Amino acid sequence: MAAYRQVLLLAVVVVAAAPLASATQWMVGNDGGWGPKFNQSGWADGKTFRVGDSLVFVYNQGAHTVARVGKDDFAACNLEGNQLGFWDSGNDVVSLDQPGKVWFICTKPGHCDYGMKLVVDVEDGGALTPGPAPAPYF
Repeated sequence: MAAYRQVLLLAVVVVAAAPLASATQWMVGNDGGWGPKFNQSGWADGKTFRVGDSLVFVYNQGAHTVARVGKDDFAACNLEGNQLGFWDSGNDVVSLDQPGKVWFICTKPGHCDYGMKLVVDVEDGGALTPGPAPAPYF
């Protein structure tokens, strides 16, 4: 009976964790990475981003940055605005943890003005939030 309970518990854990494993890690810019005139590439067009996904920004450290900003700072390329997040490692992983639009810019002078900016629209993800576990059957 103990072995049956262990198998049942394992099955419940696997079923509950399976939706979480479906999160996507998006390489921003694909092989081109995060660089100048990025926004002109239309990289985000046609992609569906969901809560639980993450964005990976790859670039030469020191040459660029990634800053999460609000809509107005994004539109104005305001480098001195309110940064909601900041990364500068050259290999930055940013989790998409809530639905809605998320705006990113490079804070190096002139880079945002020349198109180094990205907006993604994050969907709720629905199935990524596991529901209640089924009642054990004994």
